[in-house]
Order: sequence, then structure tokens, then C-alpha cells
Amino acid sequence: MQSIADSMVQFQLSWLNWFLAFLAALILGMGKAGIKGLGVLIVTIMAILFGGKASTGILIPLMVVADILAVFYYNRHTQWKFLLKILPTMVLGVLVGVWFGNDISEQLFRQIMAVFIILTVIMMVWMDQKKNKTVPTHWLFASSMGLLSGITSMIGNLAGSFANIYFLAIRLPKNQFIGTAAWLFLIINVFKLPFHIFVWKTVTPESLLLNLFLIPGILIGFFTGVTLVKLLNNEVYRKFIIIVTAAGALLILFR
Repeated sequence: MQSIADSMVQFQLSWLNWFLAFLAALILGMGKAGIKGLGVLIVTIMAILFGGKASTGILIPLMVVADILAVFYYNRHTQWKFLLKILPTMVLGVLVGVWFGNDISEQLFRQIMAVFIILTVIMMVWMDQKKNKTVPTHWLFASSMGLLSGITSMIGNLAGSFANIYFLAIRLPKNQFIGTAAWLFLIINVFKLPFHIFVWKTVTPESLLLNLFLIPGILIGFFTGVTLVKLLNNEVYRKFIIIVTAAGALLILFR
């Protein structure tokens, strides 16, 4: 097997670049453990290091590994009825993303997505201030969140923001939120993998070699995240996700 030094030459990465890539993997592990809303930071770091489209192929196998960890740890909390409401249109969104992924302007896409996320977060904060405990049950809400999640998942690995909004809006408790999201993203990311390999060709033997060096970062991040999640009650957790999701949207908008 190649040494880290050989791989650094192959990927043209400095030690600082390797550190940043490892940091992104660590943050990914924390996110899958339940510290949600960090996806924008991960995607931004990887895009700077490897480029927008290439970074999606590097991230997808890492996400599958992290999803498997999350499913094993939080499986008992999964709420399948809510997952199945959002999954069909999320799959459709992935297919839309595959079709348009090569043509859409990445910058315009990110700006539009950021505006939608910010407006939705503002609406949720307003509902919280009014102490409105109404849970959206109309099929159009779940379907639209699923479609947006699928499209953004395929094009930019940024589905987390819309999925977070969906799970927050239906007011899932902390562990149910994490467990349901774990299965949702494992299914979606495994579904996306063949498109990255055979259509976009962003998953390569070289990118998989890089993944091997970054997996320890996922493991460290995941178990760190599990510890942090235990310290947050449901209300604090909900507010944390809203704040980080909004901050992530602003990062997308002004990046």
C-alpha cells in the first residue's frame, strides 16, 4: 500500500491540505453522530481542496461509512413512517440532480438553495416564537422537502439542510431525529454511489485510496459527536440545529 507521503504527491496535497481533509472527515463523523447542520462546512472544505464536482466523489464513500456507524448506533430510534414520507421524492430528486448536474451553474444553484434555507429557517423561528406546536402533515410539505433534499444531495452533498428542516418541523425528539436521518441518508447515499462511479466518474481508485486515510477521522468524530449529543436536551438540540443550519446557509450564500 502506498504511504501517506506518496499519496500526498499523487493528490498534490500539502500537509495543511491533508490536515483540512482529515478535519472535514472528523466533522462528518460528528454530523452523522447527531451534531447536525455542519454539512456546509464539510462541503466547503472539500470543494476548496479538490474542486466542486470531484469533492462529491471523495465525500460519498466517506458518507456511506459514517451512515453505517449511525445506523448501528441509533437504529432503535428510527421512525419509519416519517422516513417513508420523504424517501420517494428524495430518490426522484437524486435522479433530477444526476440529469442536470453537469449543466446547472453551481454558484447560482447554491445561492438559490441558500435563500430557500434561510426563508424556511426564518419561518420556523417565527413559529417557535408564537409557540405554534402544529406539525405539518400535508403530503406536499414532505414531498417538497424530499425533492429538494435529493437534488441538493446529488449536486452538492448538501441535503442535510432541507432534511433537518423536515425533521425539525415534524418535531421529532433528538434521538428519533438522528436515527431516522441515519437510515434515510444511508439509503440515499448507497443509491447515489453507482451514479458517481459510472455516470459522473467521480469515484476512482485514487479517490478510494484517499478515503482510506480519512476514515479514522470519521471514527474519532463520530464517537466525539455521540458524547456531545448526550449533553444536549431536546429543546437545546432543536435550537442548535436551527442556528447552525441558518449559519450554513449564509456560508453558502456568501462563499
